[in-house]
Amino acid sequence: MDPAPDLYEEIVRLRRLGSPAALCTVLLSKGSTPGKDAMKMLVRADGSTVGSVGGGCVEADTIQMAMQVIQSGAAQTRSFRLNQKDLPESGLICGGQVTILVEAVVPPVLVLFGGGHVGAASVRVAHEAGFRVILCDDRPEYADPKYHIMADDCYSGSWSETVERIAPATNHYLVIATRGHHDDANVLRAIHANDCKPMYLGMLGSKAKKATLHRLLEDEGIPAEWLAKVRTPIGLPIGGKSAGEIAVSLVAELIQLRHESCHRA
Repeated sequence: MDPAPDLYEEIVRLRRLGSPAALCTVLLSKGSTPGKDAMKMLVRADGSTVGSVGGGCVEADTIQMAMQVIQSGAAQTRSFRLNQKDLPESGLICGGQVTILVEAVVPPVLVLFGGGHVGAASVRVAHEAGFRVILCDDRPEYADPKYHIMADDCYSGSWSETVERIAPATNHYLVIATRGHHDDANVLRAIHANDCKPMYLGMLGSKAKKATLHRLLEDEGIPAEWLAKVRTPIGLPIGGKSAGEIAVSLVAELIQLRHESCHRA
């Protein structure tokens, strides 16, 4: 049997993957309780765990609370009285009380393909909004971390190489903002070829540009149903046209989508 991973190392691993998780911490325990102060448990998006907050029905309820926090991003605190009156189905008779804090530890991940004006502005706005931001470009000078100081990572290489680095991007928001149609098409090809299933896939440009690229890629065999999922134009319709205004509208759209998905969950 493989040893259990270290909880903090697992948090770092999940953050690199952009895979959601919640950390549960025993803040306070009174009386006789299985969970003691500072005990911790990490809950992944699939419900699997590392560590413990004491086991039993309290731990089961905490996992359910963690799944809600993973969806919403909002921390929760709950106190449990460990007795048969408050938890009649548990069989507990120890009579103690435990308070548990549950908080999200992996922020949403935005991947920007293109380090030009819109990409650079989007890095700054998304960082301020709490996203983990990855900036990609096939030109090293446009993916320079010295220029994009608020980006968490900068990847340089061919578009197929950068997409492979973030695939399958299941919990990511992908935005294509390259310097032209040719590069946009290459990014879309790579995303499709790597079977990425992001939370959001958007492309900077007009509906006319989208139609042109769709005809090209459909002729190459990429399904129309898949291409229909690409959002173009990106962002909420606030009327702005500057790089900064586009960045604000984009991040606002992503925030709106996050909250809508939380309400549906």
